[in-house]
Amino acid sequence: MAIQELVDRILVSRRISRTDQNRFMSALLAKNSLSTEDQQQITRVFDGLQTGLIRVVD
Repeated sequence: MAIQELVDRILVSRRISRTDQNRFMSALLAKNSLSTEDQQQITRVFDGLQTGLIRVVD
């Protein structure tokens, strides 16, 4: 699944699984392989987590 599709699904449902959260963290650590747009989308999800707009579910 492309990052954009994953981000869209997370933002619509306002939920992220631990697996998806770990994927994003791994992707951010490997920033060299991410486009600027992908980095921005992942940042949107993490901002949502920090502000409580997105919940982590197991």
